[in-house]
Amino acid sequence: MSFVEVLRRVAPKLEQSKMPYMITGSIAASYYGLTRATQDLDIVIAASPTTLKTLIQLLPKDDYYAELADALNAHRQQSMFNVLDMTTGWKIDLIFQKSAPFHQEAFRRRKAVTLEGVPTFIISGEDLILSKLEWSKMGESERQVKDAAIILQKRLSELDRTYLEKWIAELGLSSQWDQARKLTGLE
Repeated sequence: MSFVEVLRRVAPKLEQSKMPYMITGSIAASYYGLTRATQDLDIVIAASPTTLKTLIQLLPKDDYYAELADALNAHRQQSMFNVLDMTTGWKIDLIFQKSAPFHQEAFRRRKAVTLEGVPTFIISGEDLILSKLEWSKMGESERQVKDAAIILQKRLSELDRTYLEKWIAELGLSSQWDQARKLTGLE
């Protein structure tokens, strides 16, 4: 099954629980033009213990594997927890919104979109690029810079360059940004 089926099933549960969220990761990258096969859905959430309890209660036990204790522990640690969609076999990573200013701003800037007929929220193109450059800086993978370059190349005319340059400076991502621009031929 495709991510659309997973999203079609889980997005209404997030809405019903009144949990603000945004799609990120490979699915967001695909939206912005970077196609990659995946079997997980990355979702950043702004949740409280109450909204977590509501969400877990809304997920039918026959269709989802989700542990409230795991969710509450991840909330305390401000990390992430997983929900397994047993019908589709997909893993849903629910990632708690980070408190750093960039991550707060990225969450505020999330976009309401329709992904293949499913109304949802997604990280902005600028914030996805910045996140990928940030992951690269932390040594996660050179692939992150290549991903950022592809998104930059495909969406250049739509991107807010002033916003990008502000956060590149504040996050110390100049080296990664230069690499991405060089890969696109924009340098």
